[in-house]
Amino acid sequence: MAQTSPELDPGGAVVQTPHTTPSHDLHETTAGEEHATGLPQFEFGYWPGQVFWLLLVFVVLYVVLSKLFLPRVGGAIEARAAKIEGDLTEARAARDEAERQSAEAAAELAQARARAQKTAAEAKAAAKAEADARNAAEEAKLGERLASAEAAIQASREQAMANVRTVAAETAEAIVEKLSGAPASRAEVEAALARTA
Repeated sequence: MAQTSPELDPGGAVVQTPHTTPSHDLHETTAGEEHATGLPQFEFGYWPGQVFWLLLVFVVLYVVLSKLFLPRVGGAIEARAAKIEGDLTEARAARDEAERQSAEAAAELAQARARAQKTAAEAKAAAKAEADARNAAEEAKLGERLASAEAAIQASREQAMANVRTVAAETAEAIVEKLSGAPASRAEVEAALARTA
């Protein structure tokens, strides 16, 4: 049995509606609204409000992004690009400086090598000259020794020859005395030796 309860009409009049259980009313209202209205975003009656809020949110986001965030990002990008360009410029300058120093070092090395070769050649020439001088001095000393040795030999030979002459004279005297029985004079023996020499 349906009971009626008073409700207000849009015109302000009281209307009697049948009274139902709350669970039944809820089910009927939900089912009725689903069949009658559908999804609100697809109903053309709601579109002007949705378009307004969409445009409002878009404009606010555009203003916030373009005025606040994008300049910061753009500034960071420009600062990074400037830093990179500065770093590249410094790297190029450092490379040029390193190449210049390398060329200077190569030139200094070549000069040092030339000086070392010149010094070595001079030292070699000086050592050769010194060795030649020492050799000449040694040869001179050896020549002097040789000359003195030859003089000593000649003197020894002459002395030996003189001794030989004396020994020969004494031997000849002894032989003549032994053979003849009479001693020979020293003058006769010297004369005989002079004829044989």
